[in-house]
Amino acid sequence: MIKVEKLSKKYGAFTAVDDVTFTARAGRVTGFLGPNGAGKSTTMRIMVGLTPATSGSAEVSGRRFADLPNPGLEVGVLLDASAQHAGRTGREILTVAQRMMGLPASRVDEMLELVSLSPAEAGRRVKNYSLGMRQRLGIATALLGEPDVLILDEPANGLDPAGIRWMRDLLRGYADGGATVLLSSHLLHEIEVIADDLVVIGNGKIVAAGTKEELLAAAGTLARSTSPRDLAHALEQAGIPSTLAGDGSVRTDAAPARVGSVALTAGIPLTELRSAEGTGLEDMFLSLTADTQREGVAA
Repeated sequence: MIKVEKLSKKYGAFTAVDDVTFTARAGRVTGFLGPNGAGKSTTMRIMVGLTPATSGSAEVSGRRFADLPNPGLEVGVLLDASAQHAGRTGREILTVAQRMMGLPASRVDEMLELVSLSPAEAGRRVKNYSLGMRQRLGIATALLGEPDVLILDEPANGLDPAGIRWMRDLLRGYADGGATVLLSSHLLHEIEVIADDLVVIGNGKIVAAGTKEELLAAAGTLARSTSPRDLAHALEQAGIPSTLAGDGSVRTDAAPARVGSVALTAGIPLTELRSAEGTGLEDMFLSLTADTQREGVAA
């Protein structure tokens, strides 16, 4: 299990992570989502001891990462597949990790086979690897010690569709075996397919957390108009809080009939009006993080 409590990280006057609290449970895949710059990577770096927290705590299996006697046997980490020794071969990188963890040499071949790196590829220097091959090597290193917890930042980056499917099945099976899997990814469809729980962060703060089913079911009403800003304003004037998402949709907890009535009274034509339940993770994500999107809000 991963437990994060009141975690904050400040760089001078800038707050990258602001009072973040959430739990990733054993036997489940937790999707950690947020726009670029939202604080995901900083939070994950604090979890594994690479960045000191300003305040709060992050524990893995009941202890700080720095207090684990042999971390690789308890926590598998992949934060940056490109941060590997470019002059070493894939086999050498795994062998160094295997020796540091005190594991039998046979684990290296087992992991190479698991991630489908051939003997020829394993003997190639990492500087000649594609990004997808580096991801496979990073996953092999993370799984080497058979840890009970996995912390992975964008592990599907650089993988082709077959590789993404392979990774999804691998992580799903790992969680089903009782492990805790915390997964950050910008591939929302993949998160929607694999995740049991979701944690959404924006501007350093948690904006939503819960099971995937709970969050998607609570999505409310989705409406689209040729004048979405006018629609959002009309709803506000009627006392109905709403969110203007980055894709131009307007979302609210009010019933569709109520939204339609407000739009009719205001003379605003609607091009779409429906319950947002079941609309998918992308719509929910854009709604929850509308104020933090770098691309801005559609007019």
